[in-house]
Amino acid sequence: MAGETINEVELMMPELRGPGGDMAAQMRLMYDLVKAPLIVPVLRLAVYVCLTMSMMLFVERLYMGIVIILVKIFCGKPEKRYKWEPMREDYEIGTSVFPSVLIQIPMFNEKEVYKISIGAVCNFAWPSDRLVVQVLDDSTDHNIKEMVEKECLRWASKGINITYQTRVTRGGYKAGALKEGLTHDYVQDCEYVAIFDADFRPEPDFLLRSIPFLIHNPEIALIQARWRFVNADECLLTRMQEMSLDYHFKVEQEVGSSTHAFFGFNGTGGIWRIAAINEAGGWKDRTTVEDMDLAVRAGLKGWKFLYLGDLHVKSELPSTFKAFRFQQHRWSCGPANLFRKMFIEIVRNKRVNVWKKVYVIYSFFLVRKITAHMVTFFFYCVVLPLTILVPEVEVPKWGAIYIPCIITILNSVGTPRSIHLLFYWILFENVMSFHRTKATLIGLLEFKRANEWVVTEKLGDAINNNNKSNSKPAPKKSKSMFRDRILLHELGFAVFLFVCGVYDFLHGKNHYYIYLFLQVITFTIAGVGWVGTIVPS
Repeated sequence: MAGETINEVELMMPELRGPGGDMAAQMRLMYDLVKAPLIVPVLRLAVYVCLTMSMMLFVERLYMGIVIILVKIFCGKPEKRYKWEPMREDYEIGTSVFPSVLIQIPMFNEKEVYKISIGAVCNFAWPSDRLVVQVLDDSTDHNIKEMVEKECLRWASKGINITYQTRVTRGGYKAGALKEGLTHDYVQDCEYVAIFDADFRPEPDFLLRSIPFLIHNPEIALIQARWRFVNADECLLTRMQEMSLDYHFKVEQEVGSSTHAFFGFNGTGGIWRIAAINEAGGWKDRTTVEDMDLAVRAGLKGWKFLYLGDLHVKSELPSTFKAFRFQQHRWSCGPANLFRKMFIEIVRNKRVNVWKKVYVIYSFFLVRKITAHMVTFFFYCVVLPLTILVPEVEVPKWGAIYIPCIITILNSVGTPRSIHLLFYWILFENVMSFHRTKATLIGLLEFKRANEWVVTEKLGDAINNNNKSNSKPAPKKSKSMFRDRILLHELGFAVFLFVCGVYDFLHGKNHYYIYLFLQVITFTIAGVGWVGTIVPS
């Protein structure tokens, strides 16, 4: 067989060297030479790998779907699974029956939303002498720092124990600010710490509903509330995010809490037992997911976590595509980088049983944080389109159509009101899988951008105020604004998928071109920046 291939090459070489040979014909000839011995086997191997990853994701989604149904039927509410008694003031000892709670609000140039979280926590239904509010401001804009400090002084004048805290440098970013905040003398009597980002607005009874779980269950280290979104209906981008995050909270967090008492801390909207933070080694800034890092280390120490799905905290979704892409880079790169750094530590841990270690390594990290991104991008945006150009490689219908449809249906349970957007959500998730896969590889291989931290932009009421104001004309579009909106990688994939779609339309048999042309439109929309809210600078 090898001899025949060599003879074919020798016979064709004169034609390739011919000065008058057509360039296209020569390239076609070269392609035919390497197709059978190289391209077909490699592509077939890629199909097998992608099918394996698809099955891993399918089994994981099916498992979580079954567990969440069993939890809803048999487990009941957390108040029935754990000890819980309502907080009441004792007439003899007064408010001392309430534990001292620290509230930390980390900020960085939060001009549009800084009043939201400060006002919300200062209105907590909790004795003011048992509450310490700490605003950790790392802002670099002096005007914003003055505004935040004035807001803190305004609430302090009303009798709230609130402290405005700054640092000389932003070392460690959010993790550094939270870590330094716990070192001050005035917080040493606090047993618990609740953390809220600047755009979060908890209800007044937040502590009354959550703290009793920590008081009566000493094995619990973390209470995580569910995020709800005040701007979910602002644009299609925010609706897509709501669909993804609702599944995360309704299914992933609930399953982790109910089966292994473990899940990833979401970084805000939660309460920690300070003793658990200290035992786990405190906040670390080695990755961009300091929240997940702390949760994994505390979980390996044997601490339990509890997710309260009926305890809601309102927050804001990034409504600009640029802010969303930066956020997704951090959320994808950080977990992969943390997995790289903690894999051996998890394997060698002797404080938790083997099943919990398998759950953390395989389900929590490998499938959800790595495989889910990669299979979405490589299979549906690269490998499947390439099989159209190489018809010798076939993808079974169950892998190309049935399994993805079932996974999608399982994902849709989080947000029933957006079921009509499900098909576009699939196309958009495929576009975003490119960014997430790139970020995941950067984290796994610890490339230059592995520790890149860009604070997610929050707009608050800026959009509404801008629309209502008619005193100034709209700013002219500059070339730099246009360049910032153009994404060449997305446009490049749009061209690639368009070529594959045209080829399938002319020569294919599976009608994949219907999906490919719709995916081309979605990549093009993202590539020219027609996604989310467009904010004039």
